[in-house]
Amino acid sequence: LLQIDFEDVIAEPEGTHSFDGIWKASFTTFTVTKYWFYRLLSAIFGIPMALIWGIYFAILSFLHIWAVVPCIRSYLIEIQCISRVYSICIHTFCDPMFEAIGKMFSSIRATVRKEI
Repeated sequence: LLQIDFEDVIAEPEGTHSFDGIWKASFTTFTVTKYWFYRLLSAIFGIPMALIWGIYFAILSFLHIWAVVPCIRSYLIEIQCISRVYSICIHTFCDPMFEAIGKMFSSIRATVRKEI
């Protein structure tokens, strides 16, 4: 919720103050104008904006329920078959190769000497 007070908009620094009557009249003018202009804008644009946002969120919900979720579920079902084939290929070709490379390099020993 947006809360804007008179002091947030019109802030006189310490040591610089206008007459009390002017300050009070300015405060009253600001507060009344903000109050009634907000009411006027709400009366003019409130119902049309509520209608527009209602339509927007209805369309968004409809698309999510009837298009997005079914597409994602369909994709996940179809990708399962591909993932099984991919997994078989990896286990068949890559696992033995990397295991052999690992055994080749497992006998390498490194020694670090510090010469002074």
